[in-house]
Amino acid sequence: MAVFANRRLWIAVLAALALAFPLLVTNSYYLHIMTISFIWMIAVYGLNLFAGYTGYLSLAHAGFFAMGAYALGILTVKVGVPFWLAFVLACLFTTLLGAVIGLVALRTKEHFFAIYTLCVGYIIYLVIDKWDSLTGGVRGFIGIPAPADIGPLSFQTPVAQYYLVLFFLFAVIFVMYRLVYSLTGRTYIAIRNSEELALTLGISTMKNKLASFVLSVFFTSLAGALYASFIRFLGPDIAYISVMFDFLTYLLVGGIGTLAGPVVGTLLVTFLSQQLQFLQDYRMLIFGPILTLLIIFYPHGIAGGFIRYQAKRKEARRLEPEANRAAAELAVSSQGRGERHAEEG
Repeated sequence: MAVFANRRLWIAVLAALALAFPLLVTNSYYLHIMTISFIWMIAVYGLNLFAGYTGYLSLAHAGFFAMGAYALGILTVKVGVPFWLAFVLACLFTTLLGAVIGLVALRTKEHFFAIYTLCVGYIIYLVIDKWDSLTGGVRGFIGIPAPADIGPLSFQTPVAQYYLVLFFLFAVIFVMYRLVYSLTGRTYIAIRNSEELALTLGISTMKNKLASFVLSVFFTSLAGALYASFIRFLGPDIAYISVMFDFLTYLLVGGIGTLAGPVVGTLLVTFLSQQLQFLQDYRMLIFGPILTLLIIFYPHGIAGGFIRYQAKRKEARRLEPEANRAAAELAVSSQGRGERHAEEG
């Protein structure tokens, strides 16, 4: 109970710090970096839901991120749809296309699924890069409007956009929390641990995998739409494999299959990237070996390793009285045997 209370306390403290960040740090550059980090977190939560809790690694999520962003840009700039309607339609369109892709992709398993989704992600990148008349191609897509006002709420300033993105991040974390600790979340974990055993228990693995995949695509497309409304300029690079590598880095460093992993990993890697900007040209050479070593020697990430450490301490405290009692009984027994030997002698 104390551990749960401490966890809730830490969550409250971190949420309060996030809310107070614009008041504590007035530098607009750091505010920009934090807003972008929150957007990455939402995308990584989408990846974590499917890869971390269902056990299937999708390498197409950078493509879905880009689709959400470009769909918002095209609907608002070229079609003239009002912002918030375009925002909803962009997420729904990407999610629907993700469901169609998932129906085909989920007929494969393990590394075949990863290869298939990698190909899908690259196809999305090629479509964005080559379809100049629709996406602007390598010239990029400009003129995306900022989020429209909702009644008295205006989102034209960086601080207001920060709180808007933070609101969506809190909503995604809340949905993830309720999902993971529900029967549906337990079902996803059962599929991750052993799909064959889940089938024998009567679980519809295809239905649950598709539901997890579709929801993960929705989270990622939501992050893409927020990215487009915040940056207001898009290029095909946001669909490239390097963005997918970033998502995986954030997730694996933080801890795959944990609720805190996307937050911890994204903040840590983003902070390190900002400190090592002078090595930007060698970024892949630096983070590639680090990520490889992390997977080999610390596969559960920072949050996952901390959770396992807490579990071991809890188990050790639970077993300590039994061990002390057994040691006391052994000491008494040894003393009794020693006294008997002394009497016989």
